[in-house]
Amino acid sequence: MSLILAVTQRRQQEMIQTLEQLVMLESPSGEPQAVNRVADYMAEAFQRLGAEVERMPQAGFGDHLRVGWGRGDDQVLLLGHMDTVWPLGETQRRPFQSEGSRATGPGTFDMKGGLVIGLNAVAALQELGLTPRHRLVFLLNSDEEVGSPSSRPFIEAEARRSKVALVLEPSRQGALVTWRKGVGRFALEIQGKASHSGAAHERGVSAVQELAHQILRLEAMTDYGQGTTVNVGVARGGSAVNVRPACATASIDLRVTQADQAGRAARAILDLQPVNPQTTVTVSGGINRPPWEVEPQGEALFERARAVGERLGLELWPAGSGGGSDGNFTAALGVPTLDGLGVLGDDAHALSEWVDLASLPLRTALLAELLIDLES
Repeated sequence: MSLILAVTQRRQQEMIQTLEQLVMLESPSGEPQAVNRVADYMAEAFQRLGAEVERMPQAGFGDHLRVGWGRGDDQVLLLGHMDTVWPLGETQRRPFQSEGSRATGPGTFDMKGGLVIGLNAVAALQELGLTPRHRLVFLLNSDEEVGSPSSRPFIEAEARRSKVALVLEPSRQGALVTWRKGVGRFALEIQGKASHSGAAHERGVSAVQELAHQILRLEAMTDYGQGTTVNVGVARGGSAVNVRPACATASIDLRVTQADQAGRAARAILDLQPVNPQTTVTVSGGINRPPWEVEPQGEALFERARAVGERLGLELWPAGSGGGSDGNFTAALGVPTLDGLGVLGDDAHALSEWVDLASLPLRTALLAELLIDLES
């Protein structure tokens, strides 16, 4: 048995306790003080391992952490996020619970489990006196779930200094992620003219009617064959049932697999024109995560991880995702990137979110072994 795996298996109960503590530290993206409690926890835990921790305060979000451990001329970047999609109070309704090998609770899978794995990979290496030849830099951000608006410059700056990027997002069914769709977010605003719906119906111009036309246009842009999807996820309009609606809005989500598709689809959305010329249509937004396409360097990095997994008795395979991550940023810069190195489980962002506790020592050992293997 691998010495690293023996250590991580011995640490399993401690890892479960850490996961519970992190889950119970609620950290919605829009609650900086709450996210900073997770940052406090992670900073102290890494400092106990001898890591250098730099806090980067942000306006409107929690602090980001830059954690450096080890020595070396080259750098390996590890990415994780401390924020979740769940509001404050969610742990009162659904506290961390475990039964057998299954644990539930807000943020267990996405991605408090990944934070546990990153921390304990370093702890296992330290316990065995193993230091990767490359310096490790963890960038733990506070705004990933809302598109990483404040952390993107830090991620890209560290990526440019790094040999590879490893992302601690969770894995479904054991796969490692080698590509992700790009993501675009847009806001649609329509202005019409209000009038009484009975006494002066003809004087009004319905923004809701125009919105209906635009929704049909937008949804028709979906092309499954090209891997492009457009989703109008939120639509609102009108003020009262007896008033012709003067205003309507919609929030639009775009997903694309290739950079050229991203440009074309974004332009098509931004260039929407009104069907009824008496209305005004305004669209804002753009691509906030570039597509991460399969590339030879990334495939080679996966093969390296697959070989490490074989030595641990793990069967790994490459997969892609329609969801974005901070790996989109590093891959777009040409940095070999591997994602899905976090915990096993499923149902991210759902009430049924869960993790497989038995995967904690195995995935921690996989990460630690890979960090050592990158020496060659």
